[in-house]
Amino acid sequence: MRNFTSKFANRKIGPKFSEVINQNVGTQQYKPYLYEDQINFDRLRMYRLNRIIEQLQKNDVGACILFDPINIRYATDSRNMSLFTMHELVRFVYISAGGKVILFDYPKSEHLSENLCTIDEIRNVISWDFFSANNYVDKNAKQWAGMVHDLMKEHSPNNRLAIDVSDPVGIQMLLKQFNVELLNAQKFVETSRSIKSEDELVCMKASIETAEKGMWLMKDMLQAGMTEEELWSYMHKTNIENGGEWFETRLLVSGPRTNPWLQECSNRVIESGDLVAFDTDMVGPYGYCADISRTFVEGGKFSDEQRRLYSLATEHIQHNKELIKTGTSFREFAEKAWVLPDNCYDNHYPCIIHGIGLCDEWPFITYPNKDFSNADFSGHFEENMTICVETYIGEVGGKEGVKLEDQYRVTASGLEQLSSFPLERLT
Repeated sequence: MRNFTSKFANRKIGPKFSEVINQNVGTQQYKPYLYEDQINFDRLRMYRLNRIIEQLQKNDVGACILFDPINIRYATDSRNMSLFTMHELVRFVYISAGGKVILFDYPKSEHLSENLCTIDEIRNVISWDFFSANNYVDKNAKQWAGMVHDLMKEHSPNNRLAIDVSDPVGIQMLLKQFNVELLNAQKFVETSRSIKSEDELVCMKASIETAEKGMWLMKDMLQAGMTEEELWSYMHKTNIENGGEWFETRLLVSGPRTNPWLQECSNRVIESGDLVAFDTDMVGPYGYCADISRTFVEGGKFSDEQRRLYSLATEHIQHNKELIKTGTSFREFAEKAWVLPDNCYDNHYPCIIHGIGLCDEWPFITYPNKDFSNADFSGHFEENMTICVETYIGEVGGKEGVKLEDQYRVTASGLEQLSSFPLERLT
């Protein structure tokens, strides 16, 4: 286990993000950054890194290599072109079970992470994806595999190496040349990410507040004659101007496009009396996700049919959230969960509950079939898990549907609601 104080006691600590922002914008205030006085960033960083190291040690894994930019962010708090590096293998981090952390970053990027207390060393990446390497793919992959082998010999207690995502060429080179046992790192990382520290909860609060600010703006601006994309743009604007990062999905739809769910935002013109449903899926300030769903009605007045659907969705959420507290098993929850009407089942959302952190995370609890053979329902809710409870109510062949979702922290006595945007009044 890495010692928190000695790791960075003699190292220059980087400025808060708000200090960097204020150098560039003068006295203009960005509200999410007011949370920074409540966040001990180095404590946050070391908590997350140590969670990863604990999982490696617990599972007798010598080291892990993380390419996924969200996993790199969790383990080190290093960020560099996150969306680009989701599809190009141009940066990764090596973490040994003994606590050695080496970041291999995009060329000329060392300055971005040089003050992070989680990182011992920064090197230029060896990349073998085709975009970067072209005809040198095999040559670079072979060099990368040799370097990994050297790192394992020097820093890892055994030859068990966990990797989250990779190109097949690199994996093949490792297996072909060296005696390395490869494992899937995602289980270890997602298990680490599932329990939040107090600093993480403050980060999440800042992201949720930013999302709800955008939601209020969308509600105020909603009117017939505007397109779905025009309305959705207000959420994007609010997120980016308050230090947020990106959106995982494009889920805002209106009228007949609300049924079935999972249709992407379009240039459809919103009409009078339409339902407008959305799922924020917003990666906001500090990289934490705000995942909240609401359904508005243009003009503010529900029809009888819209009111019926909305009432069912509300009942679904209210019932399920009452079932959960620390120690509740996933199977017990699934057995007692609210039962969808038969004419809505084939349109159900992919899950009833999922974890939330830097993005959607484990656990993922799906709708069970009769004998529970369709998914893994082992495990239980733990204190300081953060989860989303959600529903989609839309009848097969129906005209419209309703999407609702709220974000919670698991406690010993039940769920503490983190999101606060009110549900619609139906009267």
